[in-house]
Amino acid sequence: MIKIAVAEDNGFLAKAVQEKISFFEDLKFKFRGTNGNDFIGKLTQDHNVDVILMDIQMPEMDGIQTTEYVKNKYPHIKILMLTVFDDDDNIFRAIQAGADGYLLKETNPEDLHKSIVDVLDGGAAMTPSVALKALNILRNPSRMTGDKIQQEEITLTKRETEVLEQLSKGLNYQQIAENLILSPSTVRKHIENIYKKLQVHNKMEAVQKGMKLNIL
Repeated sequence: MIKIAVAEDNGFLAKAVQEKISFFEDLKFKFRGTNGNDFIGKLTQDHNVDVILMDIQMPEMDGIQTTEYVKNKYPHIKILMLTVFDDDDNIFRAIQAGADGYLLKETNPEDLHKSIVDVLDGGAAMTPSVALKALNILRNPSRMTGDKIQQEEITLTKRETEVLEQLSKGLNYQQIAENLILSPSTVRKHIENIYKKLQVHNKMEAVQKGMKLNIL
């Protein structure tokens, strides 16, 4: 029986991961931590765990810091990053922290199961698109610096930041317009500008990128 622990702050996504685990008789879900600190507290009480499925973006202590801590204290436990972020910086930092694999949350149950078995056999499991990016990082390590500079140069106006904050609360155009005393068409224009500057295509990506860049 392979014992699995999950570090994930989003209750809906955590439930989806647990459901994927439940499909397989050789996988056993042990516990979930809602952030890095919470997870480490639970792991300290019960470190009889084989594999950790680790989210990156968590409050209080993120998944990369948590991975580093766990790998130092319990080096035998395998850690699979399970995240929506597949940018070079997160991949690079996760590998540096000691992650044994890097999967995207859209990974289907069969591929997740195979990846868990692979890392326990000493392999490194990666979603194909992530593996390609990891190879590119190895081929062009100097690009990492360039990417960070490019990220730092992304700036939103005060009004765009306010609109993005409203978006992060799950509000629609009409509600945002009323809250900020703007017309819906002006709100729409601000959102178009936000998408363009952040190089994203939808609300969820915009909010995630805003959090990653500490705009939110």
